[in-house]
Amino acid sequence: MIRHIRWCAWFCALLLAALLANAARVQVWEAAAYRDNPGNKRPAVERWAQPRGDILVEGRPVTGSRDSRQLLRWERTYADGPLYAPVTGFASQTYGTSLLERAEDALLAGTDPGLTAFPLWYDLARGRPAGGNAETTLVAAVQQAGYTALEGKRGAVAALEPVTGRILALVSSPSYDPGELSGTGAAVTAAWTRLNEDPARPMLNRALHETYPPGSTFKIVTAAAALDAGVVTDVDAPTRTPDPYPLPGTRTLLPNAASGCEDASMADAVRWSCNTVMARIGVRVGLRGMAEAARRFGFNDAGLRVPAWVSRSNFDTDMSPDQLALSSIGQFNTKATPLQMARVAAAVASGGELPAPYLVERATRADGTQIRTGGRRGGSGRAMTPSTALRLQELMAGAVEDGTARNAAIAGAVVGGKTGTAQHGVGNAGTPYAWFIGWAKAEGEPLPGVAVAVVVEDASGDRGDISGNSAAAPIARAVMEAALRAGP
Repeated sequence: MIRHIRWCAWFCALLLAALLANAARVQVWEAAAYRDNPGNKRPAVERWAQPRGDILVEGRPVTGSRDSRQLLRWERTYADGPLYAPVTGFASQTYGTSLLERAEDALLAGTDPGLTAFPLWYDLARGRPAGGNAETTLVAAVQQAGYTALEGKRGAVAALEPVTGRILALVSSPSYDPGELSGTGAAVTAAWTRLNEDPARPMLNRALHETYPPGSTFKIVTAAAALDAGVVTDVDAPTRTPDPYPLPGTRTLLPNAASGCEDASMADAVRWSCNTVMARIGVRVGLRGMAEAARRFGFNDAGLRVPAWVSRSNFDTDMSPDQLALSSIGQFNTKATPLQMARVAAAVASGGELPAPYLVERATRADGTQIRTGGRRGGSGRAMTPSTALRLQELMAGAVEDGTARNAAIAGAVVGGKTGTAQHGVGNAGTPYAWFIGWAKAEGEPLPGVAVAVVVEDASGDRGDISGNSAAAPIARAVMEAALRAGP
């Protein structure tokens, strides 16, 4: 009898060991598979069981949370949703996150280890602290100025503080209300479908994610390359450039939209936007020199984050001389985001240092105590020598005083700018993109306080009426005026 009890005890012990082994298998080895199974709703329920932290503009929340009293309890809300959508992005219970909502998700959702001194305790307790807040670098008046000026047009605005790289405004038009995507159900699905099928692409962040041919605004990069390389030593000297200019190795003639460009100096070429002069200067600098200058200005960098990702701006490194000529005036395969071209203007304004742009000034706990500061202070490297930057400041100021950028002038301020009209489409048949890049310095201030880039697609406009001075410069002027009024 005792022997049978002993065998029964051993059998029960074996069953217990098997149960423990199976529990360990499920909870350790297969935990990830069960957690990630689409049928498992617990992670989503836990994720939305408490309000998210907020994204702040000048200390004011532009996001919030609403108690839906559903299984996924707290839905995201947005104040002035279309105005700030290019910065906040969306936080959707159905479609995930984008832009700052994605880049700062751990902070906002309460899973960032920096939110508590004892993160292990929350792991053991299966809880998490309240979500933290992301305080942005935006200036509300500057953001509003760009949004209002662009209303009704397709395009984008990016404005920076040149010395620090703080992003003062980031506008994309047309925009959308991210609150339409916050929850679940048929209304959210319908909104997602409508927004994605809209030919105007309102969910596209044109300031960060769209690349355009920069047209004549790229001539600032070409001018900097020529001055730094010693190809041009006197900006007022004639360049012996014919009008039109035969592209090297071809029978194709490059014309000018402006008059008086034959044998023009580089100063006049910047002031009046002479294609022929700047194309020939780019060829004289050479492919290696132009590619290196473009790299110093931030082109071909696929790793830029603000902290949301930014599309790579392109300057080809393998081209024939005729292609190099076109690339040197912002055509051929040269492409740039508006943020990238704002960095070009900021590099000129700051004395040659390329700013490292950033959107988050600091991250805080719910009670306001600081966890970390935002973007990297200082620059991304030197784009040009200080003497070259000073010379380009003079040339860009001349373009505003009595050149192609007169519509950007601001009373009582020093403004430098460069317009651009970028051809695109098959046979350049598309409506040109209108560009403006520039900077502004308030009277009595030692350094420019704002650098800006504006691009206007205006696909519904008349091709003959599209130009950087008429379409883009007034928008830039409104943004720069708002930034100067707001002050440091």
